[in-house]
Amino acid sequence: MSVVAGNWKMHRGPAETEDFFRELDLAGVGPGHRLLVFPPTVSLTTAVRSPERNRRIEIGAQNVHWEPEGAVTGELSAPMAVAAGASHVLVGHSERRTLFGETDRDVGLKAEAVVAAGATPVVCVGETLEERRAGEAEVVVERQLNHALATLARTTASFLVAYEPVWAIGTGETATSDDVHRAHAAIRSRLTEEMGPDRAAGVAILYGGSVGPANAAGLLRTPEVDGALVGGASLSPASFAAIARAAPSGGTGD
Repeated sequence: MSVVAGNWKMHRGPAETEDFFRELDLAGVGPGHRLLVFPPTVSLTTAVRSPERNRRIEIGAQNVHWEPEGAVTGELSAPMAVAAGASHVLVGHSERRTLFGETDRDVGLKAEAVVAAGATPVVCVGETLEERRAGEAEVVVERQLNHALATLARTTASFLVAYEPVWAIGTGETATSDDVHRAHAAIRSRLTEEMGPDRAAGVAILYGGSVGPANAAGLLRTPEVDGALVGGASLSPASFAAIARAAPSGGTGD
């Protein structure tokens, strides 16, 4: 089973969300694949309740605060996201880290909150171009992962990891298969060290970074790649379906 997830970021309001599901044709997509869509918060309930949505597609939230409630204007709590119908939550996306200053500690707290609310966290990790050039990619990814693992490894909760090299997001640049394999192998090694081989083998590691129909097949057949976290290409029903069709059977899943 492969996991194909679409992160719509700050795109698609409620009406456009209905249009997306109306136009999406999943014919030819492997029956065992897991499909996720992360709409903006304003469209979360619409996506969950849409009569147009193929029920194969699970709906997630793009972000939550770690507190279950309180005076935190503009934020969404994990229990609220779950009550709205979200089954998964992105935590630590690179844009949250770079644009809003989220720290590794924040990401760990959010992962803990998501699990406590009964949803599945998708822990995002990845290095910047400067960190890559300095030869620090694996060190950065491991550091980012450790704060979430401090909580997740102590539970039996399911979670996913998304490797998204910051330098390859929205730039048209894509990591090579060798780049992706090395990063994913390092993540799997860290998971194994922290949780043991059996549990680590069950964690899906997704690749995110300018994934599109043209390169999806090659990327998704890279060893240790269990799926994709798709950005811009997931806004097109045709592109999202094409990427899902390109995903091989036999991925890890969660």
